Amino acid sequence: MSVSLLQLIETRLGDHTPGKKLLRRLMKRSAVAMILQVREGELHILMIKRAEREGDPWSGHMAFPGGRMDSIDANGYAVAVRETEEEVGLNLGEEDLCIGRLSDLHANPYRGPLGMAVSPFVFRLDREVTFTPNHEVAEVVWVPLEFLLNRENQSEMTWRYRGAKIPMPCYWYQGYCIWGLSLMMLGELLDLVEGGKSRQSRWRRRRFLRRFRRKS
Repeated sequence: MSVSLLQLIETRLGDHTPGKKLLRRLMKRSAVAMILQVREGELHILMIKRAEREGDPWSGHMAFPGGRMDSIDANGYAVAVRETEEEVGLNLGEEDLCIGRLSDLHANPYRGPLGMAVSPFVFRLDREVTFTPNHEVAEVVWVPLEFLLNRENQSEMTWRYRGAKIPMPCYWYQGYCIWGLSLMMLGELLDLVEGGKSRQSRWRRRRFLRRFRRKS
């Protein structure tokens, strides 16, 4: 099942036209690597739990390896590859295929005039690897795709902001809470698998509400 699921994802990504932010050339840029691997007969996706760091807007969050574009980076793909090696010690080489990318997402961690465009790149990993997380990463976690595809595992968490308690969609996997930007990226990937846009559109509405309340 997992091999066929991986093949389905590769096919759907090959036919997929990811969205790009209209003003991305003027925006700050970042990219992440969404790494898929069949482990013990089941397809998994690699996630990290970010270390608790003062001043980091994503401190302690579940995320994908990635970060901001530097002057040395030729493009978003180069950012995803470089940041993955820096954060978890995994060098994504030629044998680790980039099978596609997903749509840019808008982030505004420091409330800049245009915010940041985050570009997710999807990789296929077919070899055993050992991770060496740096100071930015607390844990490396493999999450089964079947768990995420099962709608019964969808849940809610409470986001507290300026005294308000706002319910937000999430997954709880072995005590890890997956929500926010990472959930949006997963939503697009899962919708590609299922051939629809139900998760993505529903979670986008929730995220719009969150952003609206932050500005109000």
